[in-house]
Parts: sequence; C-alpha cells; structure tokens
Amino acid sequence: MTINRARVLSCLAGASVAFFAMGAAAADLAAPQEAPTAYEALSTKSPWQLRVRALGVITEDKGSVNGQPGVGLEYSDTVVPELDITYFFTENFAAELILGTTYAKINTTGALGDLDVGKTWLLPPSLMLQYHFTDFGAFKPYVGAGVNYSFFYNQSDKGDFSNVDVEDDFGAVLQVGFDYMFDEHWGLNFDVKKIFLETEWTATHDALGPLSGKAKIDPWLIGAGVTYRF
Repeated sequence: MTINRARVLSCLAGASVAFFAMGAAAADLAAPQEAPTAYEALSTKSPWQLRVRALGVITEDKGSVNGQPGVGLEYSDTVVPELDITYFFTENFAAELILGTTYAKINTTGALGDLDVGKTWLLPPSLMLQYHFTDFGAFKPYVGAGVNYSFFYNQSDKGDFSNVDVEDDFGAVLQVGFDYMFDEHWGLNFDVKKIFLETEWTATHDALGPLSGKAKIDPWLIGAGVTYRF
C-alpha cells in the first residue's frame, strides 16, 4: 500500500508540473503584443515620395529697357509638366527637389510698342525645405521655402532683334500645398509656388542699337497632379 501511495503522489506531482508548464506557455502565447512606437512605425515607411504635376507658369510681366521710363517687358504664360522628388527626414520635415522646364516669349511694352524680342527656354530647379502637417487624416497640407537657380537656354531672336541673352540667376521660393491620400501610397496633389526671380538681359536692335535692362519675371507656379509615397 505504501508503494502504491508513493507512485500515486509521484504521478500527481508530475502532472501538476506539466499542467503549470502548459499554462505558462499558453499565457505567453496569449499575451498581447506591444504596439510599435512612433519611431518604429516611421522606420517601416519609406522616406521617398514622387509627384508628377501639370504646372501653369504665370509671370509678373515686369522689366526695363535701357532704363527708359514707360518701357517694359512682358513674358508668355505656359503649361508644362513637372517632377518632384521628396525625402522625409521625419513625418513632418522633408526636402523636395523640383524639376521642370518651360519657355517664355519676350515682348517690349509701353513707348516702344509691342516688339517681339525673342524666346528663351528656362530650367528652374528648386530645392525646398518643407513642413508637413499630419493631424488631418488623409488631408496632408504643407508649407515650404527654398532656393531656385534658373538656367536660360536655347535663346532665339525675332524680327529686328539679335544677340538676345538672359542671364542665369538665383531666386527665393515660397510654397504651399496639400496631398489628399487615398491609401498608404497614392494620392492627389495641389501646389502653389512663388519664385522671386529678377535677372539681367541684353539684346541688339537693328534701329535702336544695344539694349539692356532687368527682366523681373517673378512667376507663380500653380500645379496639380499625382502623389506616390514608396
């Protein structure tokens, strides 16, 4: 009887150990996983974003010709494609490189009449530092400020003008816009930028001789397009 009682107690002890071991394992499996921290959530999201926009370029139509009062310049407005590449340092702070090219026809105004000076192509890459607001759900507004450097190329003359040359120059840029995201990757974008651009220009006219002055273009860039966040 003593031996049987010892065997029963031994079996009960082993079963108890096994039961508590299984319970502990089950508790570990059932334990809720900790929510990822903000840093962990951010680190899983790509910092790269692309935008493709249709861009309207609306100029200020200001300038001077040989410093003569009542004589100015005007430039044609255009619609062109634009590509933007954005890198997010955090969900709020980002840098954006803006790429696109456009052209402008240049005319005189005022006392000289409407003279067709020529045409120039313009490549105005801009580098922006942006702040993105993240408290409005799918609606994600942002503001930005940066610097622009405008390259003028393929400059051509018209009529009695020759040697038209518009100089490359720096300008400041301000920006406001928003993305409306349909999901984690795709969204629509609306964007407005103002470039403060004033440069020098020269040309020669058959009757008037050498001409020079300032071309104050100061364009508004109004764009709408598609956003893709990697």
